[in-house]
Amino acid sequence: MRTDAEHAVRMAKKKAVQDRIVAERDGEKGLIIVHTGAGKGKTTAALGMLVRAAGHGMTVGMIQFVKGAMTTGEAAIVATLPGVEFRAMGDGFTWDTQDRSADIASARAAWAEVSRMILDPHYDLVIADELNIVLRYDYLPLDEVLDVLARKPAMTHVVITGRNAPDGLIAAADLVTEMQLVKHPFREQGIKAQRGVEF
Repeated sequence: MRTDAEHAVRMAKKKAVQDRIVAERDGEKGLIIVHTGAGKGKTTAALGMLVRAAGHGMTVGMIQFVKGAMTTGEAAIVATLPGVEFRAMGDGFTWDTQDRSADIASARAAWAEVSRMILDPHYDLVIADELNIVLRYDYLPLDEVLDVLARKPAMTHVVITGRNAPDGLIAAADLVTEMQLVKHPFREQGIKAQRGVEF
């Protein structure tokens, strides 16, 4: 075990290295951020960013694809935050709707709102929750999404969530996080989605 003095020397060296690295990286730009993977937490992470941005007085828009058929805790609380526009525009899980044409129409309407927000420099952060799902099912063409992302204002941040992010979106992104499933109570214990945890 290190002594306090040894620890202080080690941390001082570490701080010097970290300070040098941070000083060399002083650029800023609006980021394209993708949260994907089979693990839980993609929307939750995006909501954390929404709260953080709102806390800094930033203007945030969040549109939920697919989701919308049920009442969620995030919809209730996010609506109370100043500077935040939140809309759940989906009709529910695709296996529940059983109507591809209606799902495409809902995805198209949600994408129109997301596109409007991304291209409007008034928004600092735009979240397209579960956009990857509609891309996976070919409800929207990836090229159209990439075109809008390429035209976003320089300082606008865009967060896109959902499993199975397409390779083209991953290539265009600045930051990609893949949530990995290790354990889930639904699979191992037969525990259903619970209020305050999943919705």
